[in-house]
Amino acid sequence: MKVEIDTQNGTAVVDGREIPLYSVEGFDVLSRLWVKVGWDQKYSYTFSWLGMPIIQLPEDMIRYQEVVFAVRPDVIIETGVAHGGSLVYSASLCALMNKGRVVGIDVMIRPSNRQRIESNVLAERISLIEGDSVSPQTLEDVCKHIRPGDTVLVVLDSDHSYAHVMAELKAYAPLVTKNSFIVATDGIMTDLTDVPRGKPTWDRDNPQRAAADFARDNADFVVQEPEWPFNESGLRARVTHWPGAYLKRVR
Repeated sequence: MKVEIDTQNGTAVVDGREIPLYSVEGFDVLSRLWVKVGWDQKYSYTFSWLGMPIIQLPEDMIRYQEVVFAVRPDVIIETGVAHGGSLVYSASLCALMNKGRVVGIDVMIRPSNRQRIESNVLAERISLIEGDSVSPQTLEDVCKHIRPGDTVLVVLDSDHSYAHVMAELKAYAPLVTKNSFIVATDGIMTDLTDVPRGKPTWDRDNPQRAAADFARDNADFVVQEPEWPFNESGLRARVTHWPGAYLKRVR
C-alpha cells in the first residue's frame, strides 16, 4: 500500500486513489499504518498494569474489558503468561466485578515472573499451571478450576502459529460456555509480512486464519466483533492487534 498525505488540503492518496483525510476511511488508513509501524517499534512493550509488564495494545485491553464486563465470566483461562501483566489485568477486572478468577497456562513460567504474580495483591484470584497448553495433563489440570455452571471465557496468547492456535482452539473451545468467547489474539501478524520484524510466512501462518478456519468447521462458533457499548462516532472498526480474534459460542 502506497500512501501520500496532504495535511494542507486534507487529503490522502492511497494506491493512486484520493480520499478525504478527515474521514472514517482516512482514519482507517492511518490507523492501519500506525499499528504496523507501532508493532515494528515494539510500542506495545511500553505498558504495564499495576506494575506488571502487559505487552498489549491499550485499545485491545479496553475492548477486552468491555467483553469481560458483558460476559461476566466465573473463569478466565489464558494461555501464555509471559510477565503476567495480562493475568493481573484480567484478575483486576474480576475484582472490580466481585466475580471471577483467572487460570494462566504456560509451557515455562520463569521463577521471577511466578514470584511477581504470586506476590501481587490480586494473587488470590490467579492460578498458574506450567505445561504444554494442549497436553492432556494440562487440560485435566485446567478443568479442575471449573465448577458446574461456571461461565468460562478463554484467551489464547501463547504460540501464535496457525498449527498451535488451531490445536488450542480444538482443546479449549469445549470449555467455553454459550454466549461467551474464545479469543485468538495477535491476528495482526497477517498484516506484518512486509515490516522489518515480520515474516513473509505470516500471510497464512497466523491466528486470524486459524480462528476463521475453526469457525468455518465448527457451527457452535462464529467470528464476531464485540459490540461497542458506547459509540458517538462514525467509526465501527477497532484499532487492534487482534483482528478476527473473537470467536463467540452461539450454541
